[in-house]
Amino acid sequence: MAAGAFSVIPLVVRTVHLRATSPQSQQQTSANRALERLPDGIRLETAGGFLTLQVRTDSIVRVTFARERTFRANQMVVAPDGTPEAAALNPFSSAAQARRPVPTPRWSLTSDARTITVATARLRAIVNRSDGAVSFADSTGTIVLAEASGGHRLTPAVVQGEETFHVQQLWQARGDESLYGLGQRQEGKLNVKGYDFDLWQRNTVVHVPMFVSSRGYGVLWDNTAPSRFGDLRPFEPIPATNLLDVSKQEGGLDWEGQLIAPVTGDYQFQAYSNGTTRVWLDDVPQIDHYKQNWATDYDQFKAQLVAGQRYRLKVTNSTGDTLRFSWKTPAPEAATSMWSEVGDAIDYYFIYGPEVDQVIAGYRALTGRASLLPAWAFGLWQSKNKYETQAEVLETLAQFRRRDIPLDVIVQDWQYWPIDRWGDHEFEASRYPDPTAMIKAIHDRNARFMISVWGKFYPATENFKAMRAIDALYSTTLDDRTRDWLNQEYAFYDVFKPAARKLFWDQVNRALFSRGVDAWWMDATEPDLVQPSPPTLESLRRSVNRTAIGTASRVMNAYPLLNSEAVYDGQRSVAPDQRVFILTRSGFAGIQRYATVTWSGDITSTFSTLRKQITAGLGFSISGTPYWTSDTGGYTMEPRLARAKDGDALDEWRELNARWFQFSTFCPILRVHGTDRPREMWNIGDETTAVYRTQLKFDRLRYALFPYIYSLAGAVTHDGYSIMRPLVMDFRNDLEARDVTDQFMFGPAFLVNPVTEYKARSRQVYLPAGTWYDFWTGKRFAGGATVNADAPFESIPLFVRAGSIVPVGPDQQYIGEKPRDELTLYVYAGRSGEFSLYEDDGHTYGYERRQFSRIRLSWDDVARTLTIGGRVGTFPGMRVSRRFTVVLVAPDRSVGYAGMQSGQRVVRYTGQSVRVVF
Repeated sequence: MAAGAFSVIPLVVRTVHLRATSPQSQQQTSANRALERLPDGIRLETAGGFLTLQVRTDSIVRVTFARERTFRANQMVVAPDGTPEAAALNPFSSAAQARRPVPTPRWSLTSDARTITVATARLRAIVNRSDGAVSFADSTGTIVLAEASGGHRLTPAVVQGEETFHVQQLWQARGDESLYGLGQRQEGKLNVKGYDFDLWQRNTVVHVPMFVSSRGYGVLWDNTAPSRFGDLRPFEPIPATNLLDVSKQEGGLDWEGQLIAPVTGDYQFQAYSNGTTRVWLDDVPQIDHYKQNWATDYDQFKAQLVAGQRYRLKVTNSTGDTLRFSWKTPAPEAATSMWSEVGDAIDYYFIYGPEVDQVIAGYRALTGRASLLPAWAFGLWQSKNKYETQAEVLETLAQFRRRDIPLDVIVQDWQYWPIDRWGDHEFEASRYPDPTAMIKAIHDRNARFMISVWGKFYPATENFKAMRAIDALYSTTLDDRTRDWLNQEYAFYDVFKPAARKLFWDQVNRALFSRGVDAWWMDATEPDLVQPSPPTLESLRRSVNRTAIGTASRVMNAYPLLNSEAVYDGQRSVAPDQRVFILTRSGFAGIQRYATVTWSGDITSTFSTLRKQITAGLGFSISGTPYWTSDTGGYTMEPRLARAKDGDALDEWRELNARWFQFSTFCPILRVHGTDRPREMWNIGDETTAVYRTQLKFDRLRYALFPYIYSLAGAVTHDGYSIMRPLVMDFRNDLEARDVTDQFMFGPAFLVNPVTEYKARSRQVYLPAGTWYDFWTGKRFAGGATVNADAPFESIPLFVRAGSIVPVGPDQQYIGEKPRDELTLYVYAGRSGEFSLYEDDGHTYGYERRQFSRIRLSWDDVARTLTIGGRVGTFPGMRVSRRFTVVLVAPDRSVGYAGMQSGQRVVRYTGQSVRVVF
């Protein structure tokens, strides 16, 4: 086997450390270096530059390290603090996000010959005078994170003609912690510690520069340039000297032989391919995945190898024509590292919890609170690639209503425009003769309409000409006469230019919002302007080149943030009290403040892809961004599934859709989309099939759980909460829970356990410590153990934590069909607990004016008493009186879920506190 076949095209980075003085010299001079006390912290001159600590809250400290004393970062990620200076410096600010400055909390400064300590009520930041390394401790002095000595690294560089720095920060790695976040990734990893990742936006990969530790802290890396997490060395071809007895099949895509490790340690392996790729190391399967070549994600795994030992290696690609396989030998430094290609300084925020929810709340305090989505957004969304006519859109909606399938949103994907008019946002008249009437008919049938909008323009359109007139287009694709997959020349607009953002919204408003469009599908927001696919960082950099505020290399990770701001601010400027909804294919830190949901991109329809969506969604959520979804069923299909008319391939396709729908029911947004086959549930299988019955069952469950789900959404906005939760968020000190990658909490009550293997009818489920109940049967289980749970085709293992209170509403065909005056409260005994029932009008921004209500529900397990607390708050249209039916689930009451209940304990509630005793 030729080693050259294992190839990658890396972005090579050469790091040159700043010259430092000798240790003896450092000891002699460190105590004499200038220490300045600032209004919100300190600045210290060190051997290599100036270190600044700024106290933002009792639990948040900003750290910057710059060559110049007068450095002040542009705060590109962090929301403005309301001062004119901050607003001017911050190109990613929003008028809607600006707020009064938050007073600096009380803090103290102490110092001696070795250290300087900045302390708040909850946190200590300790600076080593000799090298400027910062350690962070809790209020008791226990260190939770420490920078590595010499970990501030500024390397002078020239990038796209700009004199700048490569910036890198190293922190000491700890063996007792797990790390999570960095946005949405497709490698199937949840704990990112020990992995090396390139961090830049592309289809299916979303970079959010935030990681969170099981030790109870988070780091927000304030930089919008292409970045890297981990060891900076590129993945490389495996040298021929390390490969023995290799056989290669015709075509060079199937290889088998032996691998010799040169040193002992953790090795990483990476595969980029199309088709179905499988990798075994010592006969243990490591990769088994299908995708197309245009998808940019890769598979990655690591293994501990022993020097000189031989390992069997087999790599196959059965249906594709592209395969690159590479490795990375053990890292020379054991450290946690963040690196960015362009920066004026190292700039990050340390956020202390210690609970992960507190860390996420701190992230939102910095980057903006999450908008509350309209209530209808939490119902079912039906989409496909693509509805072709006005008649097809309306008939599809009519089918849902005739079949009594709950639905809230019907979606129009791309190419509703004339084939050569991409960017004018106009409906092609022969297929959509009256779009305004179509949208009105959708509204009359109590549904909403979302439409696909791109920041992409063909030269023949008037919108292209208007953008070009204000110099707001990236011209490289035009200069190169690059053609897209429809063989048309095109350009994307420059979101970093305020006038371009305003013009973009004006064009969308004139063509679409004025007709009654309810929601925006912002596609290709990385932006995806590189052809042919897949894009590389270098091709993206060249295609964008320069923006209105800097080079592509400096700012491009923030493109989706500004694109969302354009639509959010635009809609609020013309309809200030109508909630915005944006579905975007990419995201960045702070995007949650623009009413966004990010979906996982153009993924494939396989069980392995379904499995990867669990970690993709959980990684995105723990990065601080609360709203996420995937294409239920996967976007694009293997030919054998696309062509299947009967037999095992059809059975697999149907089961995949059933299992994916079960998973999506417990994602923040439930949305069906894909290509190659129709995606409406009656087109996947008729009413007699198990797949139809299963999807309908879970759809109805989703609507019944609306009071629970919408209360979680209220907590997201008002409390900084997260709906989709890796187990570390609720069981941070449980070592086994921290490593679980295919289970998650949906709010505080539900432990969700998707099934991701074809024909599996059971699965292993880890139950953290405590008492758990099978949601379907009410059977009690003791936690702290792994159980083999039944998983019939029509269901998944679903457990409810003791102490949970789950409000359930009536069967509905759309959100708001029935009044909210009757609810069932399922109470799960075995532990005391509480839940806040949140309500508002569901569609305006009254909640920003404190127009909402909360009812605290508390279960006292010792007294076996539920207290329905007094209502706090009010809003227009609020139900003053209602009826609660209380259902107790306990070891002596094995009550399975049955929707709305009658009997049990019935309470008439008028807003005053009520106690229900069992």
